[in-house]
Parts: sequence; C-alpha cells; structure tokens
Amino acid sequence: MTKKILIVRTSSLGDLVHMLPAISDIALHVPGAQIDWIVEEGFAEIPAWHPAVNEVIPVAHRRWRKHWWSAETRAARTALRNNLGARQYDIVLDMQALMKSVWLVRQTQGVRHGLDRQSAREPLASLFYHVKHTVNFWQPAVTRQRELAAAALGYTYTGKPDFGLEAITDGVEIQPYAVIMPSASRDDKLWPEDDWQRVFERLHEHDLDLKLLSGSPEETKRAQSLVAGNSRAQVLPRMSLTEVAGVLAGARIMVGLDSGLTHLCAGLGRPTIGIYKASTPVRTPLEGPAYTASLGERGSAPSAETVLSAVEQALAFDESTHRSIGNHS
Repeated sequence: MTKKILIVRTSSLGDLVHMLPAISDIALHVPGAQIDWIVEEGFAEIPAWHPAVNEVIPVAHRRWRKHWWSAETRAARTALRNNLGARQYDIVLDMQALMKSVWLVRQTQGVRHGLDRQSAREPLASLFYHVKHTVNFWQPAVTRQRELAAAALGYTYTGKPDFGLEAITDGVEIQPYAVIMPSASRDDKLWPEDDWQRVFERLHEHDLDLKLLSGSPEETKRAQSLVAGNSRAQVLPRMSLTEVAGVLAGARIMVGLDSGLTHLCAGLGRPTIGIYKASTPVRTPLEGPAYTASLGERGSAPSAETVLSAVEQALAFDESTHRSIGNHS
C-alpha cells in the first residue's frame, strides 16, 4: 500500500544535503513510500537528484518576501495554497521546525509531524504539529534528520548515511584537480590568504590543478585575487547546482570553508576537508563515504599545518577501505 509522505525542508543548501540520508532511510524502511518534497526554488535540483523523491514542489519564499503584497506574489501564494490543499498525505513531516516552514505545513492535508518544544530551533513551531518528537539537539545534523524521520515513520535505521547521489557520481572518473571553496558570505568565516597559498603549493606538489568556486561578484573577485598569476588555477563561472555537483564529482579532493558546497562534496563521496572558523562542526560536521575532516571551531580557525596534514591523509585515502575522520581541532 502506498504511503504518501510530504517532506517540508526548504533550505539551505547544506541542510538539504544533510536531509538526503533520511530520504534513503525512508525509501528502505517504508515499502511503497511516495515521497514529495517542498523546497525553495533555488535549491530544487537537490531533492530531484535523489531517486526516491517522487515530486519536488518549489516554493519561492525568498523571492516573495521582497514583494510580499504585490499582485504577482499574492497570486503565486494562492496557487501554492490551492496546490497543497488539493493533496492528501498520510504524513506531513516538517524537518525544519521554523515558523517559515510551519507556514507551509499549515496549508497541507495530513497528519503533521515535527520536533517537540525542547528539540526545535524555534520552539513555537512545535505548537502546530499533531505529533511531536524528541530529538537530541547537540548531535550531527544528518543524525538529527535520520532520527526524526525514523520516529515519525516508525522504523529503526542502521548503517552509515546514504546520500543517494549515485546519479551524479556513477561513471565519473576522478580527474587531477582539487576544488577550492575560499569564499563565504561572512568575513568572519574567511581563512588567511597566506594559509591558502600554502595549501595551493602542497596540492600543486601532488600535481593537482585548482578549480575555485565562488558565489557573488565580490566572492569571485576575492577568489581571482587569491590565485592571481597562478597558471594552474581557474576561478569557475557561476553554474547551476547540478553543474557544480558534476565538477565536485570529478575532483580528487576538495578543501573549502564551511559551506553547503563543501558538505555536498562530502556527500558525493569525494575526500573533503572543511575549515570551520565561525561555526562549530559539532552540529554540522562533514559526512560522507570517503575521507572527511572537519577542522577548527567557532572562534578558532585551524592552522595551516593542521589542514596540510589532512590534505596528505585525504590524498592517501584508499576508497576501498572508506576510512574517514570526523571532527579535528
């Protein structure tokens, strides 16, 4: 018998990547599950990558909030409300527990599940669920998502996280380049330029070219400055998430600041080193089937020596053993 499940998890990039193993668990443990997923339009590619997702329902909250009361936005919100109201789900599972996700949950038809007051990031959200679940807050995000899905759907999961990204990685040959993510939306996340240069030199010693990712024009400018005069480095143009995922899938290694794309690379099963400076890896460590190193801590960036040591371990990684490390300081 088909069990219709609606996942509410709209953003952001890293959080959506962390959600993918829970989707794999549901598909494995709930026979006949039909999984739909509401997601912010800019990230709609991510749930579409997972083979167990039946339908992706885009929402444009980030765009709408700039012109919330315009005729166009009101019409789009009405269309979404009618779309959700016409569907009947067995379970509506809010994986976000924020008031902005509750706004969507309240427009759905089905038994609404979510985190209880002690577990939710915004405790007020718990008032709007029919069934509330306790999930320990201070544990990795992937684990929290897997535990919430298991509690809502009545199963016990086992094994390492399965991100379900084989459609991107299957048949892709690893190429002699490293992906670098040196930019961030906040200056307090940035790592010193001299330390980056030492990492670049070490990667070149291993005969690897560099492909740098960036987002905004300011980030692109910073990345270009970082590799000015380096003939073996390229700052990539803006691409779709699927195109970026393809670049990551072919990489020998990635070294990046704590960002959604760094977490995506780990989920794709490529050796990945994350540099944490303004956030803690306790709740959002890199996770994936290959080597991962989550280095640093809020207010304490890792040294160049620590990152270089991780680079050596990552490049020595033997995929057949699937060795990995979690959090390092």
